[in-house]
Amino acid sequence: MPDEAKKRIISRRQFMQGSAAATVGLLLAACGANGADEVTPSTIAQTAATDVPAMPTNASAVPTDAAATTVIATSEPGAAPTDIPLLQPTPECGDDDDDETPAQTEGPYYTPNTPERTSFWEAGTTGIRLVVTGQVLTTGCVPVAAALIDFWHTDDNGVYDNEGYKFRGHQFTDANGNFTLDTIVPGLYPGRTRHIHVKVQGPNMPILTTQLYFPNEPQNARDGIYSPELLMEVQNAADGQAATFNFVLA
Repeated sequence: MPDEAKKRIISRRQFMQGSAAATVGLLLAACGANGADEVTPSTIAQTAATDVPAMPTNASAVPTDAAATTVIATSEPGAAPTDIPLLQPTPECGDDDDDETPAQTEGPYYTPNTPERTSFWEAGTTGIRLVVTGQVLTTGCVPVAAALIDFWHTDDNGVYDNEGYKFRGHQFTDANGNFTLDTIVPGLYPGRTRHIHVKVQGPNMPILTTQLYFPNEPQNARDGIYSPELLMEVQNAADGQAATFNFVLA
């Protein structure tokens, strides 16, 4: 590529860092589904790739027209707020969006067969609101539609729900590879920095198991698993925090 063309490429991280202040004023208002009801389970089809492990979930069918965000009004106690703050759309792929997302350990508390939902808010949910948005892409910057993403993390006290599905759930990316998770900032699990566990699998692709991290956390430097490559871009929003991260699959 000519030097002139390279100079015109603005990386996603450069763009977000340079426009962080302006972005906060342009946060969109929307609302994710409250996720209280479990949806019929499904699995990603494994056709020709017989040696590719299937995502351990009970998802029923890959949605054909999943939306990145859903607008829903509710006044039920503990339900998701009605004004989800979202960051500006991620710009076109830059020079840091073609590196494969690093894999990390699953940890001891993964639970399969999670409900399909884009919101972890339920009656009685407490904590600082966090809306995570992003895309699933290939290393060639091609969006991966119908990719399955399974999230799980602690509650605001740093405790995992190992009996039910609080702060656990999976969803599918839309036609442009977009996803949205409406949840809370997880609490600190003893011995770890603040993090979110994730499994990502595109159709007929291997499973990526990894973790996402928060910037400026004191425990980051002392966490033996933490990786700066897995830092989300986080901003304060009117009703909590808004974060972005793009998963890049091989």
